[in-house]
Formats: sequence, C-alpha cells, structure tokens
Amino acid sequence: MGVTWSLRAWVSRGLTDAALSAAVQGACDLVVAQMSTWEPGSDLCRFNAAPAGACVEVPPHLMTVVAAAYDLAEETGGAFDPTVGALTDLWGFGPAGPVAAAPDRASRNLAATGWRELRLDRPNGRIFQPGGLRLDLSGIAKGFGVDLAAEALEALGVRDYLLEIGGELRGGGVKGDGQPWWVEIETPPGGELSEPPILIALHGLSVATSGDWRRTWSDGARSYSHTLDPVTRAPVAGPVASVSVLHVSCMQADALCTAVTVLGPAGEAFACERGIAARIVSRGQAGLTEWMSPAFARLLDET
Repeated sequence: MGVTWSLRAWVSRGLTDAALSAAVQGACDLVVAQMSTWEPGSDLCRFNAAPAGACVEVPPHLMTVVAAAYDLAEETGGAFDPTVGALTDLWGFGPAGPVAAAPDRASRNLAATGWRELRLDRPNGRIFQPGGLRLDLSGIAKGFGVDLAAEALEALGVRDYLLEIGGELRGGGVKGDGQPWWVEIETPPGGELSEPPILIALHGLSVATSGDWRRTWSDGARSYSHTLDPVTRAPVAGPVASVSVLHVSCMQADALCTAVTVLGPAGEAFACERGIAARIVSRGQAGLTEWMSPAFARLLDET
C-alpha cells in the first residue's frame, strides 16, 4: 500500500512481537494481493484487464470492499466512485507515474469511468466488466486493511490496542494504566486554527483523515491533489482542506472522508443528514476554519 504501520498493544506475556507482527502484516499483504492497482497480479488488476462482457470471479474480501464502495457511490450520487482508475493514471497518481501537465478535457472525457456500469453478483462473488472500466479502491481499501488487521489481532486475544496504517487508526480497549488511547485529529499544515488541537479517545472507534496536502503535484500555476472529483474528472479544487471521520469501521471512515471531501460544502449537509461524525477544515481568505457535525461533537462530549 506504500505506507507503514504501527501497533501499540497491551497483551499477555505469551504473545510475541513476531506473532503480533505476522497478524498485522498478513492482513496488509492480503489487501495488497487482492486490491492493489500497483501489483499486476492482484485480483483487482485481473478485473481491470478483463475483456468486455467478462463476469470476473473475485475473492470475498475484494467483493466486500467493492460492494461497500458501490453502495457509497449510490448514496453520494457518485461523489465517491470506485471506477476512477483510468483518471487516476491520467492525472499522474497511479502506477503509470507522474505527468508533466494537467490532461486536457478531451483526454479526461475519454477515460472510462462510471460506477453505474458495474454489476455485482454479490452472492456468487462476481463482478461484470462492461469494457475498459478500471477499479481504484485507494479511497477505501486502506481502511479495510485496518479493520482486517484488527480482527486478526482480536483473534489472537488482543483486546487493548492502537493500530495505525498509513495514518488511519483504530483503537480497542485501554492502555495498561487504564487510560483510553488518546489521539490528536490531524490539522492541515500551512495555517492555524483558533481552536486547540482535538483529542479523541479511540475506544472501539476508528478515525481516518483525507487532506489536500497529501500526494500532490504542481505545474507551477496550481497544486493538484490525488482526490479526484468524478463529476469534473479532475482533482478537487474547492475550499475543503481536510476531512476527518470517526466510525466504528475504519473502512467506512476512510471512504466517507473521501466522499465528504469531494462533496465540498455540500458535505456538511450530507454528514448531518446521515449522522456521520465528521470534522471539516476549510481554507479561506481569513485562514483555516473548522466545522464539526453534531455526531462528531457528541463523541467529543462523551470522551
């Protein structure tokens, strides 16, 4: 996944570092083997390369993630779209490598996308390839990897842990001193908020953050973020600088923060209507401003 992971855990004496490491790394390796766009032999790449009309059988974990991505695409009207793989490459954020300049509109329009073109046979674990459609699960697979690794740890009897993979975190239980796992919600660089940093206790919770400072490139005129807007077929360019989401599922937190980022100002209403615990930081002439959904504020009060 191109990231590192870390684990802090309070465990029984019988569990070795090697056993804990194997549990986490095994989950990461499985996600890469099934969902990576960078590994030509992955199950996802096998689907992307399938001919038009093929009904591709995929493993259960990949189907789980694709189905969740499809459902969120439907819920957001396509703001979250798992079929932007061709656009990701076109803008220089995929395995094809960086580009020298922003692609023109004609090139963008030729890149095949469209979550509505996907047909999922969920009971039988098959996905229909309409032709040229390329999945990119980078906005959801890492969060799923956190959940999968946490399940592997819990299967070993680990109940008290703080797990982080590439900036996405999930916490369970408490530390050895009985205190919860306190983490600071990320704030974009290059500005100051009037409010102090937010600390949240990850007790059976996950947190994911999407930010406009991660994985960017510049053509000298402007900076382009890796988060793509499927409507404009270009990197998001609105005022939203970062979105953090709290959820019991890290997969959902990961995907939702991407969706809210793409929705931009409309993301506030989306989060409120659906009870999503979201914090949005926006850039403006006066600097950074912060907005918290009612569900996010309630979780802060509880901790």
